[in-house]
This record gives sequence, C-alpha cells and structure tokens, in this order.
Amino acid sequence: MSCNDKVILVTGGSSGIGAAIAIKFAAHGTKVAIVGRNETKLKNVSEECERSGSKPLVIIADVAKEVDANRAVRDTIAHFGKINVLVNNAGIGGNSSIMANDTMTVFDRIMSVNLRAAVYITHLTVPYLIETKGNIINVSSIAATCVLSKGDYAYCTSKAALDHFSRCIALELAPKGVRVNTVNPGPVKTDFVENMGTLNAYSDDVWEKLKTIMPLKRIGNSEEIADLVIFVASDNAGSVTGSSFFSDNGSLVRGAFE
Repeated sequence: MSCNDKVILVTGGSSGIGAAIAIKFAAHGTKVAIVGRNETKLKNVSEECERSGSKPLVIIADVAKEVDANRAVRDTIAHFGKINVLVNNAGIGGNSSIMANDTMTVFDRIMSVNLRAAVYITHLTVPYLIETKGNIINVSSIAATCVLSKGDYAYCTSKAALDHFSRCIALELAPKGVRVNTVNPGPVKTDFVENMGTLNAYSDDVWEKLKTIMPLKRIGNSEEIADLVIFVASDNAGSVTGSSFFSDNGSLVRGAFE
C-alpha cells in the first residue's frame, strides 16, 4: 500500500500500539506526527521512524488538555500543511469499584483521556480531514463489548462510548468523504496494559496463562494491530466506514477473562 504524500497524526504515540502505528506508517512513506507525554520515549520512537524511512514531527503534549490538543493539531498543519489520517490512540486504564470513595475521580480521569480527548481532537481535525477526504481511526478495545474484570467499569464504558461516538460521526461525515472506524484489540502485551492494573498487572505468569485460554493460543502484538490500522486507513478500505475491526485471538468467542 502506498501512503506517499499522506500525513498521519497519531496520539499516544510514545510506546506500545501508538509507537508501532507511527513506525509502520513511516516505513510506508507516510509523513508522521506523533503526540505523547513522555519525551524520552517519543525520541526513541522518532529515531525508529527515521530508520524506517521517514523523520516524524514530535509533539510533546497531553491531549486531555485542550491547549495541548490545539497545539498538536496546529503544529501538524504548520509543519506538513494537511492531515490525511487521524489515529486517536491515547488511552489510560484504571480500576475502581462503584462503591469506592475514589470512583468518580477514576471515572473522570479515564473518560477525559479515552473519550473526551478523542472527541475534542476529532473536532479540531475534521476541517482538515474534509479537505483531504481523509479518515479517522479510533483505537478502542474488546472492552467496548465485554466486561474485562470487576472494577473495570470506567475503562469498559469509555471504550463502548468511543465505539458509538465513532459510528455517530461516521454517519455525519460520510457525505463529506471522511471515513471513521475503530480498531478493537484484545490482549496485547504493551506497557499500557501492564500499567493498567488489571489481572495482577499482567505479570509474565499471567501472560502465559492468557495464552493458554485464548482460542488461538497466542497473545497479540502491537505490530499486527498497526498493520490492521494501515489497512483500515488505506484506499483498499475505501468502502468501509462506521465499522469496528477486532483483533483479539478469539477472546470474544471464548467469553470472560476471569
């Protein structure tokens, strides 16, 4: 697939799935803007992108803050002149009981990043995406359709809302030539998942156990999620909008994790 002369903006691009997406697109000749909060990790991703074929624009920003989100979009346009693809990948996890004293603090923090930030940066980029007849890919989760474990209600709710937001704006933007889809990974071994606190922080023993209960007897990796994002963003998926693409090694057909 040729992505030459296209510009992609990736949030949450400092590690894991976001980093893999940036590196894969760079290897396909795409001009990449990567947004993240960790300067050191962004530098590492930038170097890998450059080795793969394209020096990215690095933007240190927290997209949950409106001023940072505005700057990320403004800097991308100033540097590249356009945006063809927006990948809303920034996300956080967290665990809390609906009965806990901190439940609303956890809920608000997760929703601000996983949902509100994606809505706001989409709002900011839509005029440019209409100009390029571009598309939006929101990185969601199988948590949009199932309950991962007790205490994950805020994370699961945020991803279910992100999926439905995507379908709503897919309908609105279709007449403008802009496609909107989600990619919904199952378990993928990244530092994001290890920081989420679910399933005992996903220690090595737990990852091995997860392999045994997956119908395909394997765990996903960031690179294959990036490959799926590239397909959905490409002209090969030109008729696809308002859809969700699951890559979960059979997690959903198996059932619950616990």
